[in-house]
Amino acid sequence: MNRELTIDGQRIADDTDCYVIAEIGHNHQGDLDKARQLFLRAKECGVHAVKLQKRDNRSLYTAAMYARPYENENSFGRTYGEHREFLEFERDEYVELRRYAKELGLTFFATAFDAPSADFLQDLDMPAFKLASGDLRNVPLLRHVAAFQKPVIISTGGASLDDVQRAHDVFCAINPQLCILQCTASYPTEPEEMNLRVIETFRARFPSAVIGLSDHHNGIAMSVVAYMVGARVIEKHFTLNHTWKGTDHALSLEPTGMQKMIRDLQRVRVALGDDVKRVLPSEAGAIGKMGKKLVASRRLPGGHRLTAADVSIKSPGDGLAPTELDQVLGRRTRGPLEPDDNITLELLDQPVQGE
Repeated sequence: MNRELTIDGQRIADDTDCYVIAEIGHNHQGDLDKARQLFLRAKECGVHAVKLQKRDNRSLYTAAMYARPYENENSFGRTYGEHREFLEFERDEYVELRRYAKELGLTFFATAFDAPSADFLQDLDMPAFKLASGDLRNVPLLRHVAAFQKPVIISTGGASLDDVQRAHDVFCAINPQLCILQCTASYPTEPEEMNLRVIETFRARFPSAVIGLSDHHNGIAMSVVAYMVGARVIEKHFTLNHTWKGTDHALSLEPTGMQKMIRDLQRVRVALGDDVKRVLPSEAGAIGKMGKKLVASRRLPGGHRLTAADVSIKSPGDGLAPTELDQVLGRRTRGPLEPDDNITLELLDQPVQGE
């Protein structure tokens, strides 16, 4: 069964580069110009896609949570509802960002946190959808989004394997275009809680799904390791400045970090190569310099029968290799040899039977 997914024309499979999503979320701080800047810098870093988050706040939160006081250093409103509404982009902003992403040659989609938001994104003909870890058990939303018949990426933070299996089965009964991300729902995630071997577990359990990592570790090494164990999608939070107001900036990569992560992901794919051990043309110089050959250890007359004492092994390796030592011992020289002269088979008589 093929483990393959295509998002906006980009094929994702075991034999491809890692598909990198810059998770912008609400790091734009409700500012359309900042969102454009984030899109541009993400494109310059080499990401494949940028992603926002879409919420229908009134229907998503209980009245009590919406009205809860939310006055802190990261707040954009007096209540949690005001804070979320301040950060939320509506249709005009999404249409403009869709246009700008197309101009940049960048794939743009979003996480849908509820059915109205999913419908909003579908109406904009988003090329793919993301569902957050908190909705892994939200069977109605899984079915709702699956019915769009678009590629969908699902995070698995805070979930058991049974939860992931259920979500997979519910979704794939409607739509086979699924990517499952290993995820730890802590922000940032410490290395000992990454559990990257779960990627291998997911690959074995879900052979038709592309597997990836939603990486909340504030560094770039874990994503490279994830590729090594089979992740082909990496979602990484992205910002222009770690010190900006907001809870996600501290765990997000700035452009330099994102660029280095993508560079290393591309390098590791080609560095893995295949499983065939071979001599490479680029090795010739070093092996010639460091390699060894058979040479005369002292002045030898013609007709001399070679013993081990007559042969030295020295660099460079531009002569008969030491692997041939047993083939020269006991044979006679056809002519005299000086110290360090190459010993070659052409300079030796053929062995005589019985000698």
